[in-house]
Amino acid sequence: MKIKSCIALVLIALFTDMPGGLFAQSANTKAVDSELQAVVQGIQAKLTAGKSSEADLAPDLKSFDQLLAKHAGEKTDSVAQILFMKARLYLDVLDNAPKAKAIIEQLKKDYPETKVGKNADRILEMINRQEAANKIKSSLAPNMTFPDFLEKDLNGQPISVSALKGKIVLIDFWATWCGPCRAELPNVIATYKKFHDQGFEIIGVSLDGKRDRLDSFLKENPGVAWPQFFEASADGSIQNWSNKLAGKYGVESIPFTILVGPDGKIIGTDLRGDDLGFAVAKALIKIK
Repeated sequence: MKIKSCIALVLIALFTDMPGGLFAQSANTKAVDSELQAVVQGIQAKLTAGKSSEADLAPDLKSFDQLLAKHAGEKTDSVAQILFMKARLYLDVLDNAPKAKAIIEQLKKDYPETKVGKNADRILEMINRQEAANKIKSSLAPNMTFPDFLEKDLNGQPISVSALKGKIVLIDFWATWCGPCRAELPNVIATYKKFHDQGFEIIGVSLDGKRDRLDSFLKENPGVAWPQFFEASADGSIQNWSNKLAGKYGVESIPFTILVGPDGKIIGTDLRGDDLGFAVAKALIKIK
């Protein structure tokens, strides 16, 4: 999942993913921390300037290797973070998951007793899950046949896209705990009200983990008048990223939408704001 345009997210991830943060280390590691900070600041400057290719960042990748060589034999958290930073650069900026995984495997082997080394398997699992999700999402391209589902809504009634053949259908992945979802909801409701009578339908997929929370929200927001698919979280938390439909369609962030045409083929994904209304209006013109 490329996030080259979201520089802040890249840097926040680099500094905060590990327990304690990068620079919350003991005094005897300050030298390594300072050197690594300088490399990261150089990367930040390049990303800000729009320089994000592997060629652009080659000197910085080399700087990571030089730092590792300089501190060879030091099995500290700070030195392990150098490898972790390099892996994140490959993953989040260069979109090279295989290279990132190879570096994490090296980190696991060479720094097994560090914080990041002990979390290497979890990190690898997350990367693998992200790769799988990206592969699934690549199959949701425009003009491809939507891989349908057959589930039941909150009232126990069957829901599927094929049951709405001839309609324009939006599958809306959202949750009541998701701020951006709630911010987008008025636009979704307005689009539904405007085009529903013309053949526009919505199926909501809630990633809420608690049914009472979802029911309460829907009661307070009657404009959300379309069916919802819901699965309770296994651990009782308010979020449910294990929702089967989220897994089926590779959803790792919300809000996320898939717009399907009357022929069962995908029109577009991740449509929001005015783009959603324009896409629905255009699709409806074709079926009139």
